[in-house]
Amino acid sequence: MGMTISEKILAKAAGLDKTAAGDIVWAKVDRAMMDDILGPRVEIADKMELLKAKVWDPDRVVIVSDHYTPPANEKQAEIVKFTREWAGSHGIKNYYEFAGPCHQVMVEHGHALPGDLIVGTDSHTCTYGALGAFSTGIGSTEMLGVLATGEIWLKVPQTIRVKAEGGLQAGVMAKDVILQAIGSIGHNGATYKAMEFAGTTFEQMIMDERLCVANMAVEAGAKNGIIACDHITRSYLASIGAGTGVEFTSDEDAVYCSTVELDASRLEPVCACPHEVDNVEPLREKENVTINQAYIGSCTGGRYHDLKTAANWLKGKKIAKGVRLLISPASREVWELCAREGILTVLSEAGATVLASSCGACLGIHSGAIGAGEVCVSSTNRNFIGRMGSKKSEVYLASPLSVAVAAVTGHLADPRDYI
Repeated sequence: MGMTISEKILAKAAGLDKTAAGDIVWAKVDRAMMDDILGPRVEIADKMELLKAKVWDPDRVVIVSDHYTPPANEKQAEIVKFTREWAGSHGIKNYYEFAGPCHQVMVEHGHALPGDLIVGTDSHTCTYGALGAFSTGIGSTEMLGVLATGEIWLKVPQTIRVKAEGGLQAGVMAKDVILQAIGSIGHNGATYKAMEFAGTTFEQMIMDERLCVANMAVEAGAKNGIIACDHITRSYLASIGAGTGVEFTSDEDAVYCSTVELDASRLEPVCACPHEVDNVEPLREKENVTINQAYIGSCTGGRYHDLKTAANWLKGKKIAKGVRLLISPASREVWELCAREGILTVLSEAGATVLASSCGACLGIHSGAIGAGEVCVSSTNRNFIGRMGSKKSEVYLASPLSVAVAAVTGHLADPRDYI
C-alpha cells in the first residue's frame, strides 16, 4: 500500500520509513512561525521563564507582526512592541514588521520549502502546502512546546483528493475553484484531513494561484492542503533564491478517504454568501446584492497576480458612487512591485484606496472595518458573523476580478458579462 504526499512528509519528520492515516507520530519541526496576535504573548513568555526554557533553534523560528500593523490603538502598539522585543531577546533574526501578512512573508523569504513540516500560530499556515510542504496551524500553548523542544506530536491525517482537470474559462480564477471545492466538501467536511490538489487545472496554475488554493483548505476544516512540487514550484523557488527542499509525490496506490472531481471548463465565477464559506452560489444568481465596500487583499487574495488582474480590468473605469474599494497588497514586496509597474496608480485612478500591507481589514480590527447593515465583497478567506466588523454586516467572498467588477457596478456580478 502506497503513501500520500502528507504521509511521506510526516514519515520523514518522524524518522520513519512509513506512516499511515491514523498513526500518532512525534515529528521534528522544520520551521515554526508566530504572528503578533497569537505568537509570543505574555502568557508564553511567562511559561518559558517558569520552565527556564530556551528556543530550541532560533534560526528555525519566524515571527511576523502583521495583524496589528500599523497599530490602531495603544493596546495593539504594546502587543507589537512586546513581540518585537521578545524576538530580539531570544535571538530570533527572522523577525518581520510592516512586511505584510505572515504567510506571504514566509513564502517570499524562502522560509517554506517542499517536504518541510511547518507549524504556525495562524490557521492559514496551510498556505505553504502550495510549495509541497506539510504546514498546519497550532495554538499558542502548543507552540510553547515546539519552541522548547522543536518537536510536536501529530495524528497522520486521512487525505481527500481534489482533482480538477482542464482549463478555466476567462473570468474564472483560483478563488472560484477552491470555493467550489469547499462548497462540495462543506465547511467541516475535511476536519483533520489533508486536502491534496491534483490534476491539470492545478498543474497549470502559477504560484500565486496555488497559494490561494492551499490557503483556504482550512475553510473546509482541513489539517493541511498540499500540491505536489513540480517545475512551477522549482522555478518559483529559484526566482526568490530559496532552497530546493525535498520533493514528494503520492504513490499510484496511495489510499484516499474520498475524491472530489471538478471539470474546470464548466466552473463559473462564484461567491461564498453570508455567513459560511461553504454557502457557495454562482455570482450570476446574486446580482441583486448591492455592496458598500469591496476589498482586495490579505494572504488569500492580495498577491501580484490578483492586483494585476483587477487593475487590467479597472483601467479607465471608475468605481460606483457610494462604494469603497480598498486594496491591501499581500506584502511590502508586492506593494513595491505593483507600484513600479503602475498597477497601484491604475487602481487609485479608478477610485481605490491603497492601504498598507496588513491583516487589519480582513478580520475587522483596523484599516477598513464595516458597519451595521453594510455589505462587503472581499477576496479574503472568511465571512462568518462579525468577521470584518459589525455583527450586523454581511461579507461575500469572491475572486479579485469579481470584487473589482462589483466595485464598478455597485453590486455583485458575473465578471464574464464585463470582460
